[in-house]
Amino acid sequence: MPSNVEIKARVRDVARLQRLAEQAASGPPAVLEQEDTFFNVPAGRLKLRDFGDGRGELISYRRPDDDGPMQSEYFIAAVANPAALRRALAAALGVRGVVRKTRLLYLAGRTRIHIDHVQGLGDFMELEVVLAEGEDPQAARREADDLMARLQIAPADLIGCAYIDLLEQA
Repeated sequence: MPSNVEIKARVRDVARLQRLAEQAASGPPAVLEQEDTFFNVPAGRLKLRDFGDGRGELISYRRPDDDGPMQSEYFIAAVANPAALRRALAAALGVRGVVRKTRLLYLAGRTRIHIDHVQGLGDFMELEVVLAEGEDPQAARREADDLMARLQIAPADLIGCAYIDLLEQA
């Protein structure tokens, strides 16, 4: 199963973070509108990501809910008809909740830098350092730590849960 090392943090100054991300990235960001529908599952998380253009992705993932760099294992399947799949999964599993966000996606080597504006929650950033198969996650953790420093992410701003968890807490 593919895996990455990721961090998530609250963002207090989006403009400053965008400038720092542009310096770290290999090019300008892609702007993505995403609607993630989370379904009730016994372990991990299952979400259907709808890009709003007829394309989607079904994403299953497991990771600990810890602050700081953590390893996540995931599986992504492309979806040609997200609306129909959403109806089928909702009927079978029930909907846990929906997360709507605008995402700026920067690429810095093998790391994905996300700057997200999440409806109902505010601004966040995520780093995802993609691991090669069989790679020791410690190297990716060091990369995440280094990029956190370059992006001036304060340890106090780190969060250890998913956006859906924050929405449920709100």
